[in-house]
Amino acid sequence: MITKIDRKLAEQIVNTIKDVCDHDINFIAPSGIILASTDSSRVGTFHEIGQQAADSGSVLEVTEDNNFSGTKQGINLPLYHNEYLLAVIGITGAPDKVRSYAYLAERITNLLIREQELNQYSRRQADKKHFVIQSLVRNETDNQEYLTSCLHEFKIDLNTKKRIVFIRINKQNTITNRSILEQKIQQMFAQAHVCLHTFNYPGDFIALIEENEFEKQNYIFKLFAKEHFDILNIAVGKPTSLFQLHTSYQSAETALHSLTISSEHYVVFDDLTLELILSTITPENQKEYLAKTIAPLNEQELHLLEVYFSEEMSLTATSERLFLHKNTLQYKLNAIQKKCSLNPRKFQNAVLLYLAGKIQGN
Repeated sequence: MITKIDRKLAEQIVNTIKDVCDHDINFIAPSGIILASTDSSRVGTFHEIGQQAADSGSVLEVTEDNNFSGTKQGINLPLYHNEYLLAVIGITGAPDKVRSYAYLAERITNLLIREQELNQYSRRQADKKHFVIQSLVRNETDNQEYLTSCLHEFKIDLNTKKRIVFIRINKQNTITNRSILEQKIQQMFAQAHVCLHTFNYPGDFIALIEENEFEKQNYIFKLFAKEHFDILNIAVGKPTSLFQLHTSYQSAETALHSLTISSEHYVVFDDLTLELILSTITPENQKEYLAKTIAPLNEQELHLLEVYFSEEMSLTATSERLFLHKNTLQYKLNAIQKKCSLNPRKFQNAVLLYLAGKIQGN
């Protein structure tokens, strides 16, 4: 609740009222000092009638300039909010002309104050949510009492399993309107019944969702990732108890990293198999491995291998899919063997080529 107005809000108030009534506006502290004014020369000066209006709690009108210290003709309206006297709004001009603006000025001021209160409340709530999620995913529960009170405030069930959902906005993409994307993400979270979520600069959203809700809402995340495939990736960690969510977060990070070697943009940790191994290979080791396997092959040969392995190494099925004679396919496979010294028709060699294709192809 606001009980005191800072200079920035005071300036916003006087400028907004000025736009409506086209008269100079003064924002006067209960002490009589003008905190903000559309007439910059009056800021910091003493306004005697403003002080009297604050002391009496009554609207005071001045019909002539300079009858009181630092005062011009106009109306001076005490401003109350939640029974607190915050300030006096002074509208400069002949009272008969500006009287009609007094109520409007009061309404505008209360709306701006209420807006700031809501913003402050939203920030406080966002700060609490950030604290809860960061405490859980980092396994930092030093302030257990405050953490527990926040969990109760947000009605988080302490006894059910939950997952971490990790959304990362791609760094290489330039987003012209980040706020629109963030709004879409928040709307998606609401649709999926996400418990809590927070934002980590520069482009990570971390959300907490109940396991039973995720089972029902999984398709929402998958569809959102598909619709925004050129902007972001989404990874979901494994289900854990509330105070083991740091392991769900770690698994979500692993799943997210697996997307760097995949053409997909959405992944659930539970579905990872080979990707768990591939995602741990450093870029240097990837480069070294490719140099020892498929580096000599051209694009057509790499595509041939991709089809060949997707058809379970069947010569007949591969020939039909690529519209090649079986002998031609045999010749091309022989050419691949000569180039990289690995025979695609032998199981162990085929595994090496398959892994190389997985690493390079994505």
